[in-house]
Amino acid sequence: MFVLVNLKAYPCDPVAVAEAAAEVNDTTDAEIAIAPQAAHLPAVAETGVETWAQHVSPVEHGSHTGSALAEAAADAGATGTLLNHSENRLKLADVDGSLDAAERVGFDTCVCANNPDQVAAAAALGPDSVAVEPPELIGTGTPVSKADPDIVSDAVEAAAAVDEDVDVYCGAGISTGEDLVAARELGADGVLLASGVAKADDPAAALEDLVEPL
Repeated sequence: MFVLVNLKAYPCDPVAVAEAAAEVNDTTDAEIAIAPQAAHLPAVAETGVETWAQHVSPVEHGSHTGSALAEAAADAGATGTLLNHSENRLKLADVDGSLDAAERVGFDTCVCANNPDQVAAAAALGPDSVAVEPPELIGTGTPVSKADPDIVSDAVEAAAAVDEDVDVYCGAGISTGEDLVAARELGADGVLLASGVAKADDPAAALEDLVEPL
């Protein structure tokens, strides 16, 4: 099962988290990827763990001050990118443009969405995956699989109705192995989480607990 750990801008040690993820990957059936800050992409990639950008902008080379160029992220070692996280929302046209940018460099892509209707709209743009994350649950430690499991199962159905090749990840409040199992039982192909690992006193132990049921 795919596990994408978004480190956001938390004051954790991204390399230590990545090294822990690489070790867990070697000893379990989990596939853990890390999405650090852009400046930390090279160091995280050097650990050998799958490394994702937190965002790429819908731009090409040129006069785009402050933009996150997909080619720069790829050069730094990233192989995938998140898009449209609830903390960095994009217009639909910009999501499409960012997907084009990611495709130029061969990135895996995950578009975040608030609800099943948005999941369907995101899936229609052709990403590799979509993540359903009700924003009110992000960072709470209360997983959507417990708060409103129908959101997850409905999101899986919504994506499949548009494109059966688009994977669906469950986000918001994921922090334990029980949460991961619940997401899988609801039809999710993976999970997206952040604070459950990035803010943990022992990120390595948090990762081990998360994937232990696998």
